Amino acid sequence: MRRALTFASVAAAAGVIGMMAGGLTGGIKGAVAGETPAPKDAKVYIIWPSEGTVIKGGKFWLRMGARGIGVAPSGVEKANTGHHHVIIDSPLPPFDEDIPADNNHLHFGAGQSEARVELPPGTHTLQLLMGDHNHVPHDPPLMSRKITVIVP
Repeated sequence: MRRALTFASVAAAAGVIGMMAGGLTGGIKGAVAGETPAPKDAKVYIIWPSEGTVIKGGKFWLRMGARGIGVAPSGVEKANTGHHHVIIDSPLPPFDEDIPADNNHLHFGAGQSEARVELPPGTHTLQLLMGDHNHVPHDPPLMSRKITVIVP
C-alpha cells in the first residue's frame, strides 16, 4: 500500500538519509557544483503535475523524469546516475553546499521517480534538482524548470 508523504514525514526521512551520507562537500557556486560530472545533455523534468495544475485536496502523485542520466539510490556511487530532490516554495540552494533536507527540500534517496506528496492550501512552486550519491548537485547542476501548482 502506498502512503502519502507529508512535509514532516519526508523531512524526517531525508534527515536520516542525510546523516547516513556523512560529511558532504559541494563545489563552487556558478558553473561548478559538486565533483560528480553530469552526463552531457542530461535533463531532469517534472512529468506531473504540469504548470498551473489545480490539485484538489492537496494530495497528488509527483512524477519525476530523467533523460540521459540514470536514477539510483543515494549512497550508490555509479557513473551517470543520481537521485531526485524536489524544491518546494524555495529558490534553488547554493550549488557549493549540500542540498538541504527540510520541508522545502525533499530527498528521494531511495531512487524514486514518483512519490505521493501533500501540500497545504495555497499557491506552490516545485522544481527538481538532481543530486549525486552524496546529495550534492552534479557539475553542471541538473534542474528542471520551476512550475506553479494551486491547492484550493
